Amino acid sequence: MAKETKGKKISEYKDPEKMCPKCGVRMANHKNRFSCGKCGYTEMKKED
Repeated sequence: MAKETKGKKISEYKDPEKMCPKCGVRMANHKNRFSCGKCGYTEMKKED
């Protein structure tokens, strides 16, 4: 049997192409920042 996955599908992320410049994994998309769960790198979003 296939294992069920939980969470959002990749297509549901606002910016699925945002990758960490330090370690190369996909970064989490928060309200005001992008953050890497692996190395802790954080990039603030620009306010419009």
